[in-house]
This record gives sequence, C-alpha cells and structure tokens, in this order.
Amino acid sequence: MAQLSNKIRKYLDREVDFIKDVVLQDDGDGAYIKEWNVDEAQPTEEQLNAFESQANDMEALNQVYSNRRSEYPSVQDLVVALYDTDDKAAIDTKRTEIKLKYPKPGA
Repeated sequence: MAQLSNKIRKYLDREVDFIKDVVLQDDGDGAYIKEWNVDEAQPTEEQLNAFESQANDMEALNQVYSNRRSEYPSVQDLVVALYDTDDKAAIDTKRTEIKLKYPKPGA
C-alpha cells in the first residue's frame, strides 16, 4: 500500500512541503491529513486511493534508485577513473551489473 505522502504528490502532480503545505499526522491508526495549506482542494480518501497504483510505481522506482546508489562507486572512485582507462572500464562494467541487478519496474 502506497504512503499517503506519495498519493498526495501524485494528486497535486508536484513536490510538496510536508512541513508547511500539507501536514500529516499518525496517531497509531495510520497517517492522515492534519493540515491542508495549498490552493488546490483537499482530496477525499477516494480521490487519493485513485492514485494508489501510481504512488506504488513511484515508490518501487525510488527503491530501485536507492538500491543502485548504495552500490554505485564513490565519487572519489569516479574521479580516479577519469584518468585511468582500466578503472573507467571496470566502473562501466560495475554500473551495468548494478543496473541489471536493480532494473526499473516495468522495464
């Protein structure tokens, strides 16, 4: 089940400041909208649930990117590789392996 924050991002079709624009709260029974401080009308639960699939896709893609980032070479290794052809080839190979290990959803 997608996070409420991601459904709201999809509903508004933009990034959201969850400190100022939309304040979420969870008292133990799941997150809900405590404050709605944007010009667009506050969505109903049904309207937000219509974005479940899109929000799930976004979360899956974000997980892929997070997994890839954790295994990609460091910036220092990349800088060294700029000057060493063997290192560059090794980094290109590793990058390809990581992309195959963590494919984008639907790819």
